[in-house]
Amino acid sequence: MTFLLTVRNDMGPDPVQQGEAMKHYSAVCFDFDYTLGDSTDSIVAGFQYGFERLGHPIPDRETVRGTIGYLLEDAYTMLTGDRDPERLARFRAYFLEVAKPRQRKETFLFPGAAELLQGLRAQGVRLGIVSTKTGETIEYIMDRLGLGDCLDFVIGSSDVKHHKPHPEGLEMALDRLGLPPERVLYCGDTVLDAEAAQRAGLEFAAVLNGTTPASAFDVWPHVFLARDLDALARFLEGRTRPAV
Repeated sequence: MTFLLTVRNDMGPDPVQQGEAMKHYSAVCFDFDYTLGDSTDSIVAGFQYGFERLGHPIPDRETVRGTIGYLLEDAYTMLTGDRDPERLARFRAYFLEVAKPRQRKETFLFPGAAELLQGLRAQGVRLGIVSTKTGETIEYIMDRLGLGDCLDFVIGSSDVKHHKPHPEGLEMALDRLGLPPERVLYCGDTVLDAEAAQRAGLEFAAVLNGTTPASAFDVWPHVFLARDLDALARFLEGRTRPAV
């Protein structure tokens, strides 16, 4: 059974399950972009360079922001309608030429991210990232920021055949954790994350750091809508315990 949020944000009463004790999570998995971290500048630069090289009108910053969280090729097709495999491959190459080195150097975490990860790790909670970003890039960023040791694993775009909202990445996470779905919470910022969690049997908390409005999650099961990571940390207080 999924317990649904009774309010729109973290300012009201906590959600509860009718007739059930509070759920405890032994692991928490996160999306990356617009959940834990912000790579907007490098992603926008990569899109604009790739579109220029392919002769497309150059998208503005807000247009690109609306695609963050989707697989890169899907985002390109969303903005151009172009599904040609050769041009998709060229766009990826152009994008990475500019975005990859900048993401590694410029990506920053949202306020409260480091404290959240370190606090959960100190409690013995297992942590992972499941993202459409490449795992190699995420690992580099987290190591640069001194948080790599907080994570049990990173599952990125090259680690799966099927990307969110397909549940493959989260199912892989469950396999690595060796935990049943009800012991794991997934946190993300898009409806892709919400659908992937539902299909994998995980409970879901939405983090409103990105472009997806709170109302978009109305049709998806969720246990919390967090306006920021500090709110998510408050929600998790008393709701975690180490795996035994």
